[in-house]
Amino acid sequence: MTARSVGLPSTVRGDGLPERVTIWEVGARDGLQNESSVVDVAVKLEFLDRLADAGLSVLEATSFVHPKWVPQLADAEQLLAGLKQREGVSYPVLVPNERGLDRALAAGVRHIAIFGSATETFANKNLNRTLDEQFAMFEPVVSRARTEGLDVRAYVSMCFGDPWEGHVEPAQVVSVGTRLLDMGCSQLSLGDTIGVATPGQVEAVIGGFPTVDNLAVHFHDTYGQALSNTLAALRCGVTTVDSSAGGLGGCPYAESATGNLATEDLVWMLDGLGIQHGVNLDALVATSAWMAERLGRPSPSRVVRALAG
Repeated sequence: MTARSVGLPSTVRGDGLPERVTIWEVGARDGLQNESSVVDVAVKLEFLDRLADAGLSVLEATSFVHPKWVPQLADAEQLLAGLKQREGVSYPVLVPNERGLDRALAAGVRHIAIFGSATETFANKNLNRTLDEQFAMFEPVVSRARTEGLDVRAYVSMCFGDPWEGHVEPAQVVSVGTRLLDMGCSQLSLGDTIGVATPGQVEAVIGGFPTVDNLAVHFHDTYGQALSNTLAALRCGVTTVDSSAGGLGGCPYAESATGNLATEDLVWMLDGLGIQHGVNLDALVATSAWMAERLGRPSPSRVVRALAG
C-alpha cells in the first residue's frame, strides 16, 4: 500500500475550539503491544523515526512492563538504546511500578507515564490491587521520578464504562484522577478503554474536574464514537488528544473492538476545524501504509484507506 499526494479538507472554524492541539502518539507502544507476532526492533525504530518526520512531537515509545505480560515490548532497553532522539520531540515510556522506574532511569528516560484504573474490578485484574491500593503502588514511583526531574503522566482506564461493572460514575473518575494529580502527575489522560463513551458522557466527566488544563483524552473507536467524543472534549477545552497512527491497537476487553482513534482521522478532523497540530498528513499516511505492509493487513484508519492506494 503506497500513499498518494492529498489535499486538505475544507476548513470551517468552529466557535469554542482551541487554536492548537497536541497529538500524543501512542502507536509504537499502545498500538503495537497487542500484536500477536513480535515486530522487529528495527521496524519499531523506523516507525518512530517516520512518525517524527511527519511532525509528531510526542511519541510514546515503549513500556517497561514485565516481558511476561507484554512480550511485544520486551525489547524496551534495546529500542531506547537505538532511538535517534530529536530536539523538540518527547519519547515517554510507560512505567508500571518501581522496578519499571529503575529500568527507565537506567535507560536515561526523562518522561514516564503510569497506568491506573477508575474501577475496582479493573484495578484488581490489571494491577492486582484494590482501587485504593493502586495509589500506594504509584506514590513512590511518582515521588522518585519527580525527585529525579522526570515528568510524569497518569493514564486512568475505564473512565466511561467497565466490562464487569458497567457504567462508571463521573464522580468516581474525578476522585481517582484528582488523587493522581495531587500525587504530582503533570497530566491526566482519561481513557475510554472499551470504547463505549458518547459525547454527553465525555462532557459530564470532563466537567467534573475544576480545570481542563492538565487533562488529555484517550478514546477507542469500538462503537465508532472516538472522533465525536474527541470533538466534545475539544469543546470542553481539552488540548491534548491521544491517538495511534493507522488506528493500530485493540482492546482485549471488548469483542470486535477496533482499537485506538487513528491519528490520520484525528488530523483530518483538526484540519477541517482549522486547529493547528504540526503534522504532515501525507507523511503520516505514508508511514501508516508502510507499517500496514509490515504487519500484513490493511490499516484500520478510514483516512489511510481513503488516501492510500
